[in-house]
Amino acid sequence: MTRHLLRDDDLTPAEQAEILDLALELKQDRWGEKPLAGPQTVAVIFDKSSTRTRVSFAVGIADLGGSPLIISTANSQLGGKETPSDTARVLERQVAAIVWRTYAQAGLEEMARGTRVPVVNALSDDFHPCQLLADLLTIREHKGDLKGLTLSFFGDGMSNMGHSYALAGVTAGMHVRIASPEAYAPRADVVADADRIAAETGGSLTLCTDPLEAAAGADVVVTDTWVSMGKEEEKLSRIRDLGGYKVTNEFMGLAKDDAIFIHCLPADRGYEVDAEVIDGPQSVVWDEAENRLHAQKALLVWLLRQQ
Repeated sequence: MTRHLLRDDDLTPAEQAEILDLALELKQDRWGEKPLAGPQTVAVIFDKSSTRTRVSFAVGIADLGGSPLIISTANSQLGGKETPSDTARVLERQVAAIVWRTYAQAGLEEMARGTRVPVVNALSDDFHPCQLLADLLTIREHKGDLKGLTLSFFGDGMSNMGHSYALAGVTAGMHVRIASPEAYAPRADVVADADRIAAETGGSLTLCTDPLEAAAGADVVVTDTWVSMGKEEEKLSRIRDLGGYKVTNEFMGLAKDDAIFIHCLPADRGYEVDAEVIDGPQSVVWDEAENRLHAQKALLVWLLRQQ
């Protein structure tokens, strides 16, 4: 059966750990795997603008011996005259995998149902599983074993990043705290899925409205932009609602002395995070950005092995 990564809990705890192990190996031996030699082609489709996703997938596919085919939906039939499933049936005869950075999760699910090659969610409105693999890899490099660590996320808990931290974090056995106003809490179904996984892994998900409570004793402090793509018209209301969740030196002082700060980037300095935090000694955001490359290469290698 073809395996896909559409959301973080498509991976079991053991599979997640296996991919992270492989990512560490590939980081040490960058050209050690060539499953796309030929070169085989991977379609990388963009509905949304991108820097880190575009670069890391294009470079990673080349590292694996393949050729990245970058497709903009603005210049294709996808999302216009053609359905995701029809596009997938065309692509599967010519490419080894499909990577799609899009809006609706439903489109990714339709594409995956209609193809025999792996489909990877490179970001949707609901989840960002590739970013979480890179983040977990970064945390593991700096903190060791993930199991039992406390990760505190501040801001929009119902964003794709909030949802992915909830699912991927508990899959790794972490204690995840989501600090947000009640109106920005993660979706109830995502919380239920995270609680189910946590019962198996020993992790936990806690929803907080008090950001200081969430920061206390954290091993990892995380935030993300308050204004995701497609939410620009809500900027003023989001700044008003989320202003108390900005990551500051005060927050970092409440976390453990050796806590690290991560942010998937791009960052709106002075909004969700103060400049002195993201540029400070506890910040590992540049390691995190690099690790998109290694984590996504490992994911592609792993998915292709399942074929």
